[in-house]
Amino acid sequence: MRLLLDTHCFLWWLEEPERLAPAAYAAIKDGRNVIHVSAGSAWEIAIKHALGKLRLPAPPQEYVPSRLAEEAMTGLAIETRHALHAGALPMLHHDPFDRLLVAQAQLEGLVLVTADSRVAIYDVEILWAGVDPPPSRLRHPSA
Repeated sequence: MRLLLDTHCFLWWLEEPERLAPAAYAAIKDGRNVIHVSAGSAWEIAIKHALGKLRLPAPPQEYVPSRLAEEAMTGLAIETRHALHAGALPMLHHDPFDRLLVAQAQLEGLVLVTADSRVAIYDVEILWAGVDPPPSRLRHPSA
């Protein structure tokens, strides 16, 4: 599978893997899967860190690239088509970072790993990462 981690799932994987649902944990750990982390997530992490809302063991400029390399995860650049698609999505969810992840998952054919039920409203394949039961309206990966 080709997965795109929501920002919180990337952070959970690195710092609190026990917060991930067993299926999400197994999929991220499975070396046959390609794990993507959006540049939008790096941006979100940097902003939250600068605002004092996110503590990290190192500055984001060091933390994110080093963890991507250590975990053999692939960074996903934000392309113009991603931004335009995110802007054209229905306003079902007002978080611009999440809307960008939905757009990237849709356009790149990625399964979005998230525990955000608001993201599941969109027409995107989701691998549910929450410990609570997933919302009933999920498109599950067909793998």
